[in-house]
Amino acid sequence: MNPELAPNPISTDGGLQRNRIVPILLLVFVSPLVGEVLSGATRLSFLFAYIPEVMMWGCGTLLIRETVRRWRGNWTTMLPLALALSVTEEFIVQQTSLAPMPWLGSAPMYGRVWGVNWIYFLFMLIFESVCITLVPVQIVELIFPERRKEPWLRTRGLAIASAVFALGAFLAWFLWVRIARIKVFHVPDYKPPLFMFLIGLGAIALLALISYALREPNEVRTSGSISPWLVLPATLLLGFPWYILMVLIFVPRLHTPVLWIPVLASIAWAAITIFLLRRWATAANWGEMQEWALSFGVLMVSMTAGFLGSSLWPRMDLIFKLVLNVIVVAGMLALARRIRQRTAA
Repeated sequence: MNPELAPNPISTDGGLQRNRIVPILLLVFVSPLVGEVLSGATRLSFLFAYIPEVMMWGCGTLLIRETVRRWRGNWTTMLPLALALSVTEEFIVQQTSLAPMPWLGSAPMYGRVWGVNWIYFLFMLIFESVCITLVPVQIVELIFPERRKEPWLRTRGLAIASAVFALGAFLAWFLWVRIARIKVFHVPDYKPPLFMFLIGLGAIALLALISYALREPNEVRTSGSISPWLVLPATLLLGFPWYILMVLIFVPRLHTPVLWIPVLASIAWAAITIFLLRRWATAANWGEMQEWALSFGVLMVSMTAGFLGSSLWPRMDLIFKLVLNVIVVAGMLALARRIRQRTAA
């Protein structure tokens, strides 16, 4: 993620409304596309769920980006807010990290302690932060490099995005908690205790304060350099092991007798990844091609791992995902060519 993301005043050069709206709309639609559709979580069979996902995930990501640009922040400023958005989903809206998981039927839930699905929560906390917020923002800003440092919304836009986000969150809650869990998965209604909601709200507030404390970072470039063709395989190596957490949930024979082993290992892996990203981003030659390699690596991990469990999908869902993956890969390769052309000019 680009370490130099200080905003400029909203550009009025050209005066074209379309030039202002296109990146906004693209980000709103790309956010759930990357995090939900490409990952296989939202398939063709129930693509209607993409609508509330656009409203909540898309507008939530747009508001996060807007906040960070106004704070003159970079990706380290954005990360706590991305984590806060994930906590909002997992604890407040769909409550999937609090309620017993409906996919396991009567099987015991591995990693559920004190009313929290810890293994699932840890996976989603990082996955949603990266694939819903950080990577979509980076991809759209690579497509519109001339507008990457500036805010995109005015007061009316902020109000509209906030209202759509709130409505999307309500729809996501209603469709999952009141309809899908009870009428589709046929599991009893579950109401998390009030103190869990309070913990979630407290975590969201704390993460927002951390993000504010990290505004206007003063990062110093080092004399080192890193090739984008090193960033790409390194991202794959860092990303694929994260899916071990999902395998642990659904493959009982792999359950470790001590829950805190995978929990602490996951936290350590995330910390190592963040440390490496900070080192890479301060390299003297860190630029758009390195950012592209980072984003493309995350997409490849998500799209590939998204085939886990696909043997149980309807054929049309599998074909849809394959075709969409090919289109996205072709689009990312075209973006890389465009980046090389403009950096060479």
